[in-house]
Amino acid sequence: MSNQSPRVATHAINPVFTARWSPRAFDEQPIEETAVLRLIEAARWAPSAYNVQPWQFCYALRGDENWDAFLDILIPFNQSWASSASALIFVISDMYMREANGTPKTESLSHSFDAGAAWGQLALQATFDGLHVHGMTGFDTVKAANVLNISEGYKVEAAIAVGKMGDAATLPDGLRERELPSDRKPLTEIAHHGPLSA
Repeated sequence: MSNQSPRVATHAINPVFTARWSPRAFDEQPIEETAVLRLIEAARWAPSAYNVQPWQFCYALRGDENWDAFLDILIPFNQSWASSASALIFVISDMYMREANGTPKTESLSHSFDAGAAWGQLALQATFDGLHVHGMTGFDTVKAANVLNISEGYKVEAAIAVGKMGDAATLPDGLRERELPSDRKPLTEIAHHGPLSA
């Protein structure tokens, strides 16, 4: 991992956090399945309430038998740039705490939060590996449920494009100038010693 990010943290943190960002330009090169499985391996070690681990991951590699169907789940805007990615991953969460036989027991209050923690670890592993990922919620939920064979009680949380960064000039009009790491709100706006201000 190399950190050439122009981002500057307020406090000393590991540079992987500022090096990670979400480009849309990918180089269309294939990657090995093991590279995708490494990302999911990092995700599976995320914390979760009661150690339920409510996440599932469905993935397709560029050009494989699932690629076109997975890409078609995305809204047209996201298809316009994600079509150059090397892999697509969908993150699914279980909305219920379940009995040992799989029967829903109670609603999970943290399934999305826990799946988000897994996605965060996946994104950081990608940065360590010299890859980039871009998470998306712009997809057709009905298509996603059908193509991914999602049962009732499960939620498709996000899609993730994976690959090596490509040339921003290949992006559609309107996206080229946005192809750079975004800044963050100042720490003073999000960190509150005590309750939120009135």
